Amino acid sequence: MRVRWGILVAVYILHGIHFSPSDALFPHLTMLLNSLWQVVASALLVTAATPTKTVTKRATGASDAAHPFVTVKDGQFIVNGSTLNFVGTNAYWLAALNSDDDIDFTLGNMSAKGIRVVRTWAFNDVETIPENGTWFQLIANGTTTVNEGSNGLQKLDTVVRLAEKHGILLHLSLTNNWNPRPLLENNVTGIIIEGRDVTNGTGNNLPRNTLSNDYGGMDVYVRQFGSGNLSSHDEFYTNPVIISKFLNYTTQIVSRYANNTSVEIANDPRCNSSMKASPNCNTMTVTRFHQNVTDHIKSIDKNHLVASGNQGFFCTNCTKIFPRVPPPQTSPRPGRRSNMVKPLTMRKLFDDRKLAFKKSRALRQKTNPPTGGIRIRGRWMSTETRRQSFDMQNMGPAFDGSQGVDSEDIINIPGLDFGTFQLFPDQNSYGPDDPNLPAFNNTVNQGLAWIQLHASLGKLFNKPIILNGFGLVTQNNSQSFVPFNSSLAPFGADTGTTQAPFGVTDQQRDDAYTQWLQAGLEGGLQGMLQYQWSQGNLTTQVGTAISPPVAGTGVSPDIAGTGVSPDDGYAIQGQAFDNVTGIIQSFSQDFGRDDSSS
Repeated sequence: MRVRWGILVAVYILHGIHFSPSDALFPHLTMLLNSLWQVVASALLVTAATPTKTVTKRATGASDAAHPFVTVKDGQFIVNGSTLNFVGTNAYWLAALNSDDDIDFTLGNMSAKGIRVVRTWAFNDVETIPENGTWFQLIANGTTTVNEGSNGLQKLDTVVRLAEKHGILLHLSLTNNWNPRPLLENNVTGIIIEGRDVTNGTGNNLPRNTLSNDYGGMDVYVRQFGSGNLSSHDEFYTNPVIISKFLNYTTQIVSRYANNTSVEIANDPRCNSSMKASPNCNTMTVTRFHQNVTDHIKSIDKNHLVASGNQGFFCTNCTKIFPRVPPPQTSPRPGRRSNMVKPLTMRKLFDDRKLAFKKSRALRQKTNPPTGGIRIRGRWMSTETRRQSFDMQNMGPAFDGSQGVDSEDIINIPGLDFGTFQLFPDQNSYGPDDPNLPAFNNTVNQGLAWIQLHASLGKLFNKPIILNGFGLVTQNNSQSFVPFNSSLAPFGADTGTTQAPFGVTDQQRDDAYTQWLQAGLEGGLQGMLQYQWSQGNLTTQVGTAISPPVAGTGVSPDIAGTGVSPDDGYAIQGQAFDNVTGIIQSFSQDFGRDDSSS
């Protein structure tokens, strides 16, 4: 029986997953996932240490085995009667590669490392048709036009076809929250100036599609169909004209790949972006948008799973559109503790963080504490007092609803099948730093706590949860780092920055990835996706994301084997590549292990 993955719609962007023919290493899994469209990606990195614990899969009944699509049961992905857990990677640029051979080559290398799920962009919006390179949709002059040509959706068709060839599920994303245009948006006045600034220091002189935020997205719709100088980012969620245009594109993608991929509604949706947010935007605005798109996709194909691609922010005190109705409580057997997961509260967050701070302070006092201060991200800070350490009335934007995201309300939308979250400590705060710990320890510990919170969320709502993007910028790659809400490389060579190195060492990155993957494995996440893969030996073409390495005249427009895939600071090519992919491969095996059959 051919397995159909259905369309996984996440409130992220379009996440499509597609499994294909048999694989010698995982014959039972790839056979089950022959056409999987429903899984959202899972995080991957681990360090050299091999995990000692694995997630126990639940046995399923005969009715599950008879279902031709990937389904959800008891908080697990089910395919042909078996659970599906996975580790994968991100490669937003797959359809922007310059040849079919390059796409085949890249997916083959991923598969060889045990990667079974790849998240990539299924959108590429432009306001002017480019001379070279891939584009999917022209949004201009009050109309939208989908490019069905060889440099349009046919490129995405190729990605889908070759992913199936290599036994890889695709997680397709439909749009992006981020599409900055430096010196074009003025966040104070809202004035929009035409043109594209390419001066040194802006970072916007990079070829189009080099950065993950340079593929169009929500703000392109707002620029073209919004309220002009009064436009705000959240018009994308509320303007009927914009919603209609986006749903039209959604319909075309979902219908096109109905039998062999999954989708994610939007990457990192929130109230604000490069454009300002309106005063009226709140968590209910974003939740209602998720509900509308989920309902729309379900109306096109009821067999596809729908998921949210949001960042995973919490808001314990926000009004819920879909409040949770607790199941009837049952008393545990004598001598047993109750295993019921309790809802997240701000009080619980405070108490847990206070206890952690108290333990780290006691440990520091036993191990020759530094005098005069601690080093945090290259700067020496005075050590906080005991009173300051426990003064955490502000847990930060990950918990106060200020981003317009309430992941508890979103995951409880009827029809939404599973949840997603992200982990990017270089760009988001996940709680107050512990003053008793070095910066790197805080980064790791906050990541662990973030993963554990979302694993608990899945158990609370009995739905699968995946970490669809996690990453750290390394010191050796910091010059290429461009935040998602910018096109400027703050530590680039042309900025004249002379501060201490930004980022972590390669070894620290590997250590963090290992601990995070282990936490996801033990906590019960169904998938984790590292951000991001990178690939060398690619075909170059002038004016594309894979441009020749030498500028100027006399350069051939098509040079095989000299190009490297785009890098926004998280690429692993040349950054201890073998170590990272070894971690991915190790955890991919552990996530994919089915203990129910042993």
